[in-house]
Amino acid sequence: MTLRIAVPNKGSLSQSATDILRESGYRQRSDSKELALVDAENDVEFFYLRPRDIALYVGEGTLDVGITGRDLLLDSGAKADEVMSLGFGRSRFHFAGPTGRYSSLEDLAGLRIATSYVGVVEDHLFRNGVDATVTRLDGAVETSIQLGVADVIADVVETGSTLRAAGLATFGEVILESEAVLITRGGNVPDDFEIFRRRLEGVLVARSYVMMDYDIEESNLAGATDLAPGREGPTISPLGKPGWVAVRVMVPRSGAQRLMDDLYSIGARAILLTDIHACRL
Repeated sequence: MTLRIAVPNKGSLSQSATDILRESGYRQRSDSKELALVDAENDVEFFYLRPRDIALYVGEGTLDVGITGRDLLLDSGAKADEVMSLGFGRSRFHFAGPTGRYSSLEDLAGLRIATSYVGVVEDHLFRNGVDATVTRLDGAVETSIQLGVADVIADVVETGSTLRAAGLATFGEVILESEAVLITRGGNVPDDFEIFRRRLEGVLVARSYVMMDYDIEESNLAGATDLAPGREGPTISPLGKPGWVAVRVMVPRSGAQRLMDDLYSIGARAILLTDIHACRL
């Protein structure tokens, strides 16, 4: 049975979603006007949809799997479940108002809040016992305060420069930490989904790790493996040089340069880093 997958057709998630699918070995569209693409070799079909609609299609069972934002999933109220986070499209969701006027969630009582994410905001207010009026506005919500439509806004904040330009500032705790997520309809996942999930997971791991090779005297090997134990342990092979071994180990990309320095300081030589394009663990 062909796996039917929803992919964002535009917006901040679109290109990164296409990239991770391509790195996972799947065909992707070359023309942004294409609405669907069949990858017969991998027995999957991709549908390029509005990010806000993806959770609804998956929740209704029309499509099997989707890539969307956690904020859009929660806002939709769809019967879809987050399976795994994908490590891109990260953002924070905040309340914001005129600089210096509000400082906490309690200040929102009785106010008018404009947002593109009514479901997320109403749920947050309900869970915190705050009674306020929430109005949906699509597009730039920053001007709603200036135009008298709202007292406060709730929106995705990245750098904050847009808010500052409008004379606004965030306040209170973060409403939601969002990023791209893989979603399915609970209890209705085809067998082939596990292969798809494993491929994406392999790319995410590959992006976070590098392969390190180095030569070292056997007498220093224990210290080296303490510094770099590896994801599944090192591979150790004898060298033609007596008393020396070659080591290959999978290490986190973050901090790899410092690790090279530390290994060099205890006698490792010919230290090499190699990118990993995909893996299965």
